[in-house]
Amino acid sequence: MADEKRFENEEIQKGLEDFVDRQLNLDFSLTESNQKEPMQKKPTKADFDIIGYTEDAYDELKFDLSTDRTGNDSHDRGPTDRTRVASHGKKPADRTRTDSYGKKPADRVRTDSQGKKSADRARTDSRDQKSTEHTRRDTSARSRREDEREREIKQSKMQAKNQMAGKKNKNSKKQNKKKKKNGAAKAFLIFLAVFFILIFGGIHMAVNHVYQKMTYNEVESLTKESYKDNGVVNVLLIGNDSRLGGDDGRSDAMILVSISDKTKTITMTSFLRDMYVEIPGHDGNRLNAAYAYGGPELLMQTIEQNFDIPVHRYALVNFEAFANLVDAVGGIDLEVTNEEVQLINGYLMEYNQLLGRNLDYDWLDASASGVIHLNGPQALAYTRNRYIGTDFGRTERQRKVLGEVFKKLPGAMVSNSGGVIDGLFPNLTTNLKQNECYKIALGGYKIIGYDMVQQCVPMEGTYSNATIRSMAVLEVDFEANKRFLKETLYGE
Repeated sequence: MADEKRFENEEIQKGLEDFVDRQLNLDFSLTESNQKEPMQKKPTKADFDIIGYTEDAYDELKFDLSTDRTGNDSHDRGPTDRTRVASHGKKPADRTRTDSYGKKPADRVRTDSQGKKSADRARTDSRDQKSTEHTRRDTSARSRREDEREREIKQSKMQAKNQMAGKKNKNSKKQNKKKKKNGAAKAFLIFLAVFFILIFGGIHMAVNHVYQKMTYNEVESLTKESYKDNGVVNVLLIGNDSRLGGDDGRSDAMILVSISDKTKTITMTSFLRDMYVEIPGHDGNRLNAAYAYGGPELLMQTIEQNFDIPVHRYALVNFEAFANLVDAVGGIDLEVTNEEVQLINGYLMEYNQLLGRNLDYDWLDASASGVIHLNGPQALAYTRNRYIGTDFGRTERQRKVLGEVFKKLPGAMVSNSGGVIDGLFPNLTTNLKQNECYKIALGGYKIIGYDMVQQCVPMEGTYSNATIRSMAVLEVDFEANKRFLKETLYGE
């Protein structure tokens, strides 16, 4: 029993010693941290040796220690008790720290180590959390950038696809338009081809039909000469005064019909028959004498030599052809004076006599004047008048009649083509070849739109009246008239 009591006391003593060591260390630590002066004397273990205490003293000490733990005030206690009481007067954080020193050194180390580890773990966790957050933010930002790039790439691809689709649509539309245009163009070309085949075929048949009714008279010296010169077709229209339908008689009318692609005109140029000219192979004489000497061939040569105008084709018509042509177009309306009416009736008497009709057939009212509708014989009589206005007036009247006939000729070819063909061409002689007539007919659609121009040679102010070898003639300034013809026919 005594041994057990002693063993217990030793254990209590050992526990108190350990407690004192821990408490002393705590006091010095707190004193230094609070910058207070250390204790004057460090207590020793002997000051607290309680092995020799009685049980009553031991019990009292235990009671005091238990009272201090409960927070009760104690007086007249030893240094250990005062230290314990002082530690209870500190702040809660200090008490916590003081309590922690109540453990064993190994426990304090373990506790400190655990605290450090805990702090390290906390810092590590904080760093890891921050790193994780940074990583998450970086990953999120990276994914957003990648998403934006993907969206941009998708948008650019979509735009490229839309542009390509738009281009394809435009190209397809253009191709469709081109196809439609090409289809329309092809259809139009086919229509034109068929149209022109029909027209050309009809023209060819018509020209062939008409040409068979005309009289072709070859002029050997002009056969190889072109009918067209520098864009101008010159055909000399000769009206002779033959009463029997032949090519004998005098050249009562000499009109050069020029179809010019340059000036876009159809020009009728009357050459006065009284001009004094040089006739190849003959002496100088009036122009109409050339026809009497050598017919159409010599007349064309004379005009070309004196006026420097190439004339390689002609068409000769007589009285009957002229009158039939006017009737074929339905007659013409002209401004006529009463004096001209009287002369028209006079020429009609001669014409009726040739045809074996009553002398007053087709006479006009002797008192008539103004705009009068003239038929073929009346228009012929009107052009033969040489008493009013001399030869200038007569050629002017001839051009007036032909101008009116040409205006009505296209319509007459539609409404009365048989009358035109049968009335004119059987009384016409020409050196135009059939293929040349065909070419002129093909250009008829252009010729219809050309302006009609009438003029006379010699032009006003370029001639004078003269008497040569007892002949009343006109002396002409040929150079001035050459320039005049070059300008009006060729636009030079």
